This record gives sequence, C-alpha cells and structure tokens, in this order.
Amino acid sequence: MKFNKKDDGSYELDVTGYVCPHPQLYTLKSLEKMKDGMILEVLVDNPSSVESINQACNGKGYTILETNSPKAGVTAITIQK
Repeated sequence: MKFNKKDDGSYELDVTGYVCPHPQLYTLKSLEKMKDGMILEVLVDNPSSVESINQACNGKGYTILETNSPKAGVTAITIQK
C-alpha cells in the first residue's frame, strides 16, 4: 500500500496487489485522515474491490467523481471526501 500526496488537496492510494477487504479498509482509513473537499485517487487491480469501495464510499457520503483504467488490469477510482 502506498499513500502519496499528488498536490494540494489531492492524494493517491495504491492498493494494487491487495484483495478484499483490504483495499476498501485502506481507502476508508485514508479518507478519514483527509479534510472535506479533498480528492483521493485509489488504484486497484482486484475487480471486486472496485464495487466494494464504491458501495462503502456511497454509504459514507463520499462522492465518486470518476472511474477509469489508466493501464491494463488497473482501475483508478477518484473520490471526493
């Protein structure tokens, strides 16, 4: 797991290589540390994690801004707290 600051108000969480429930848990823990309005881009390579992260974020009131595939086998989920 890698949690890096991209720029002011924007972070990246790389949880590639992890399986459920770890990507979801790391995502929620990272978002809890961030201030409202900040952006988190989560990189996952486990398809079931994409759905569980989306559900968890919706349940907490976070906004999914975008979901895309920057490279084969990896999904990027952009979340606003």
